[in-house]
Amino acid sequence: MVDQLPELACYGLAGAPASPAELLTECGDAETLGLGSMFLSERFNTKEAVTLSGAAGAVTRTLGIATGVTNHNTRHPIVTASYATTMHRLTGGRFALGLGRGIERLFQVFGIPQITTAQLEDFAGLMRRLWAGEVVVGHDGPAGRWPALVLDRSFRDDIPLLLSAFGPQSLQLAGRTFDGAILHTFFTDQTLQRCVRTVHEAAERAGRDPRSVRVWSCYAVVGDWLSPELRLRKTVGRMATYLQGYGDLLVRTNEWDPAVLARFRADPFVAGFQGALDATATAAQLEHVATLIPDEWLAPAATGTPAQCAAAVLRQMELGADSVIVHGATPAELAPMLPAYRAIRPAGRFDHLDPNPGRTHRSA
Repeated sequence: MVDQLPELACYGLAGAPASPAELLTECGDAETLGLGSMFLSERFNTKEAVTLSGAAGAVTRTLGIATGVTNHNTRHPIVTASYATTMHRLTGGRFALGLGRGIERLFQVFGIPQITTAQLEDFAGLMRRLWAGEVVVGHDGPAGRWPALVLDRSFRDDIPLLLSAFGPQSLQLAGRTFDGAILHTFFTDQTLQRCVRTVHEAAERAGRDPRSVRVWSCYAVVGDWLSPELRLRKTVGRMATYLQGYGDLLVRTNEWDPAVLARFRADPFVAGFQGALDATATAAQLEHVATLIPDEWLAPAATGTPAQCAAAVLRQMELGADSVIVHGATPAELAPMLPAYRAIRPAGRFDHLDPNPGRTHRSA
């Protein structure tokens, strides 16, 4: 087996797989290729995070595993705390619980309350108290009210917490409270640097070592070894889907022109399209959508030859990220890039990183 690359992660079931069973093959591929960890995003269809992470934990031995991400308000806190403890022990400490705010429009449709920064901070504190064996009595905080919460008084589990951080409040929360921050795809270089700085400054204000918070860049790799249609789906299709779901936030974060987003939304095809564009639009439809998205907005991604993609991934860490989730590609699709990456990887630079994506240093 090749040496592990703890600074690199992939997503399990990237895109819209035919079956969740594909995850089992992907886990094997990821370990064989030496990727450090796998993030498991959650969609309300066949990508339920608890089931997927248990499957990933059962078929791997070295791969770090994280929810990337789930929402704290879709399960009772005891269920979530128990799930994380089970995964932690099942994997021998390779698991990290990743939380996020969810998609506002989807939550509105499903009648799920919107998640606030205060709720996430309160919930993180609850998880740590329960994992430490504490009996929580009469909790009444932003995350909710519960008469009593307890797992087991003998527990002393140290389980990392990750936060999907987009806007300044989430980034600051990650810095002062969480063990790591997961950034978003298609962030410009300037946005990445600003996000890292925000996380580190918040950690310092909270009296923490900024280096103890692991910042993950989420970076699309769409190499020229993929078919043109697949590249179109992974660039134009993926960006269009983000603009459908939370375009205002992405445009504001990258300081892009909101008028371009308004024109995108006003396009008759986009306005009338049902579902996620990256999942169900045809190649011809995506070619039309491509005319609505500036090249500048698609530029923050790794494209080209394996060597060019490898250099772009390494540059994310030169810009300040601790690690990179190579986004939008299965492990098999990443295989052509990894030898090129190993050829330019600075010797010893990442040896301290733990395969657990929520830890900055290897466990003793």
